[in-house]
Amino acid sequence: MEHTIGIVGCGLIGQKRAKALGRAKLVACADIQRERAEQLARGHAATATADWRDVTGNPEVSLVIVATTNQLLAEVTASALEAGKHVLVEKPAATSAADLERLIALERSTGKLVRVGFNHRYHPALLHAKALASSGALGEMMFVRGRYGHGGRIGYDREWRADPALSGGGELIDQGVHLIDLSRVFLGEIAATRGYAKTYFWDMPVDDNAFMLLTATGGQTAFLHVSCTEWKNLFSLEIYGKDAKLQIEGLGGSYGVERLYYYKMLPEMGPPETTIWEYPRGDQSWALELAEFLEDIELGRPPSASLADALAAMRVVEDVYRGSPA
Repeated sequence: MEHTIGIVGCGLIGQKRAKALGRAKLVACADIQRERAEQLARGHAATATADWRDVTGNPEVSLVIVATTNQLLAEVTASALEAGKHVLVEKPAATSAADLERLIALERSTGKLVRVGFNHRYHPALLHAKALASSGALGEMMFVRGRYGHGGRIGYDREWRADPALSGGGELIDQGVHLIDLSRVFLGEIAATRGYAKTYFWDMPVDDNAFMLLTATGGQTAFLHVSCTEWKNLFSLEIYGKDAKLQIEGLGGSYGVERLYYYKMLPEMGPPETTIWEYPRGDQSWALELAEFLEDIELGRPPSASLADALAAMRVVEDVYRGSPA
């Protein structure tokens, strides 16, 4: 089966997606800055446009990758579904739970598939950690502790992520949804949310830090902090079971070499038996994610990272924003 791709949004993420197409073929690109679309299209003999509707309505396109600013994600996804396309939409997939509910209904009525870009699931340390947890190597799950942050850059508070009309929120809706999603991967559905979102440093009307305490339906807890005042980029996720602990540090690049630590509790307790895996290769998560989605389409298989997963994360986001003072 030939998969022909249209990309809407040709910034950093759209460019990463274009480099990770594998056996799929890029045939159309759209960006409000037409020159970016033209630059991306040039190496693929694809068409370029400033109007994203030219991509969602293009009969040569079978799958649309939506990598726009947040306020357009749901609208472009809906247009693509209505035109009979499958869709890979970047997280958070919309700026409200209500929009995600409408997309879920539309996906169901069109019979097309939508995958949400939770690419962190496909980092090698996370894939290995999930396999270990699923094998029972940790014993009964207890809790997750996660931290994810960056330090911004000069002018960060004037970029689109700092504009609530474009972003729908701040650090919580940006990096926070990744930690929420990963917590659900290891703990299951979230039953209760407590949290606080606050702007401490940046001159912007959205949060630069968010703190969450999530309770899963099984009683396990996730304690999460996301920040764009981290100064030194950081990714850390610890998964605790009654028999062992997993710790993931780094995501490559400015976040440091990706490593997975497995701490196995001994019968006599004391210092644990420790195994460390290191993953120095470049980020393959984008390619792995799309390759799995192409298989989903060919097999008629529901994507593992779905609009329902985006909805679950968005409900946590909205609960935290509702509970945070203005």
